[in-house]
Amino acid sequence: GDPGNPDDTGTTGLYHTGAGGGEYENRIGKYEISTGMVHKANNLGGLEVIPFPYALDEPAGHVTWNEAARFVNWLNTSQGHQAAYRFAVNPGDPGYSVSNANDHIQLWDSSDSWQEGGENRFRHRDAYYFLPSFDEYYKAAYYSGSGNIYYDFPTGQDANQNTPKAVAFGTEMGTSVYGLEVVSGAPAPINQAGGLSAYGTMAQGGNINEHVESTIFMVNNDPMATRRLMGGEWSGVLTQQRSSFGGGVSPNVTSFNDGFRVASVIPEPSSLSLLLAVGGLGLWRRRRSA
Repeated sequence: GDPGNPDDTGTTGLYHTGAGGGEYENRIGKYEISTGMVHKANNLGGLEVIPFPYALDEPAGHVTWNEAARFVNWLNTSQGHQAAYRFAVNPGDPGYSVSNANDHIQLWDSSDSWQEGGENRFRHRDAYYFLPSFDEYYKAAYYSGSGNIYYDFPTGQDANQNTPKAVAFGTEMGTSVYGLEVVSGAPAPINQAGGLSAYGTMAQGGNINEHVESTIFMVNNDPMATRRLMGGEWSGVLTQQRSSFGGGVSPNVTSFNDGFRVASVIPEPSSLSLLLAVGGLGLWRRRRSA
């Protein structure tokens, strides 16, 4: 929703200057991708992604950016859409292995690259599903169209007023999953991972770090460049959830606390029922008064 929203100019609170602006509409998953969803994709698509052994309803951890891109490609091709990311070898091809550390994506030609919001040579222009870019992720997490305002935290809170309350699970407004002991703790189920953002997304702060499509330099023209990580994790600290926080990781490197969510274009009405049946993608939309 709210196409043409401004960038975060940093007039209040903590922020990334020049982030979050959107010239177009898109969708982003309400929930993180779960361990069970990855197992299902492995069974149906032969992806060979091996997530951390969290419960099936908890977010998929220990997933690299490249593995997340493979998952997104499978979502596309299994429904007859164009693959978002270009790999030299794909499931079913001789020599395929998702764990190959040297198997990075290749750039699309400019004529095939995503152009909305600026040229993006990682993403194909006809892709239906994709990893959210930094701007797409940032807008869904921190922006409110109803107030034309950016918040410091995805729960619609500011550091100079109040901050998210740490919980182990639940859906109470103004809460997020963080600060838990590594030895005894774990992420919450993807639909019990804290309060919602203004657009209705859950756990864009806390629960598990999330890969976004963009490099730390915000120009997607180097397949081996460090990618951004957003949101913080269940065992992390509150500052990781702030809009000003920035981390990164190589596309073939991960930890047990790195996962992802999926974004997509706006669907045609006839495809909506099929979309909601795949991977638990939830709609996010601007809240409107009755």
